[in-house]
Amino acid sequence: MDRKIICFGCRTYELPYFKSLGEKYGYEMVTRPEYLNNDNYELALGYENVMVRGNCFVDREHLAKLKEKGLKYYLTRTAGFNHVDVAACKDLGIETAYVPGYSPNAISELALTLAMTLLRHVQYSADLTSKGQFKVTDTMFSKEIRDCTVGILGCGRIGRVTASLFKGLGAKVVGYDVFVSPACKGLIEMKETPLEVMKESDIVVCHMAYIPGKNDKFISKEFIDAMKPGAILINVARGEVLDNMAALQAVKEGRLGGLGLDVIDREKTLFNKVHDPKDMKDEEHQLIVDLYPKVLITPHIGSATEHALIDMIEVTLQNLEEYRLTGKCKNSLIK
Repeated sequence: MDRKIICFGCRTYELPYFKSLGEKYGYEMVTRPEYLNNDNYELALGYENVMVRGNCFVDREHLAKLKEKGLKYYLTRTAGFNHVDVAACKDLGIETAYVPGYSPNAISELALTLAMTLLRHVQYSADLTSKGQFKVTDTMFSKEIRDCTVGILGCGRIGRVTASLFKGLGAKVVGYDVFVSPACKGLIEMKETPLEVMKESDIVVCHMAYIPGKNDKFISKEFIDAMKPGAILINVARGEVLDNMAALQAVKEGRLGGLGLDVIDREKTLFNKVHDPKDMKDEEHQLIVDLYPKVLITPHIGSATEHALIDMIEVTLQNLEEYRLTGKCKNSLIK
């Protein structure tokens, strides 16, 4: 097996970690800042091992061209894998694997930060003081988190960490999941339906996995309309599971108190680019900007922590080692 790996979507702060972990496992890490796609796929020609991240997408036609030039292992350093054409990889004989889990605290801490920032109107208040306005306004008045009910949609590993963080601050935590883990007992008061969670919660945090064609816009206008007046909605899962326009309209009309986003549908059109905030070219994106500070958006930075980064790179290298030593990988996407 070739000991060289080309890695795409590598940010400057990540480079020392790629280098040190590559040395640990005996691989030469070739790092590129670009996101691999159909337009620049030639960058990966001739490489046996390719590592990508969430905003990389190569279709069947271009995967076939990479295969012709030696591609054997197409690995994503992410938990989500809707950007990987798994069927094409299987048909072409390209092994592909993912990272089933990395530091759940990274995502959970961002969810908590967005929620608390909106609850206590921190961004609004700090913006005023930065302009010399130090008077307390009516908008700065808020509840305390210990008097709130926090709803978790998706009570897997990350959802449970989020629940523990909020519970540690004194909040009541309710939740919904199709599959209820025994680990939820004593931590989350599980509800029979997601609608119950939406109705009861002062803050709702989405940690649901996205299954294309199955739960698109799962958090629908109906669900959003059922939320308490002034409630806060946080999505740090996948943009596709939320009807973003319905949520934005609810904020605009004053029915929702705040919206926190680290993900958005059609992320490639918004993230990793510089835009004119007065001319966003897209109605949804313009609303996001115009509704600040009641709408807070971060450019998919949930996993942008040291611990999570090490987990993602290291598990990906372990996946490649497993293929090298056994011909198989427990984290393979091909079943």
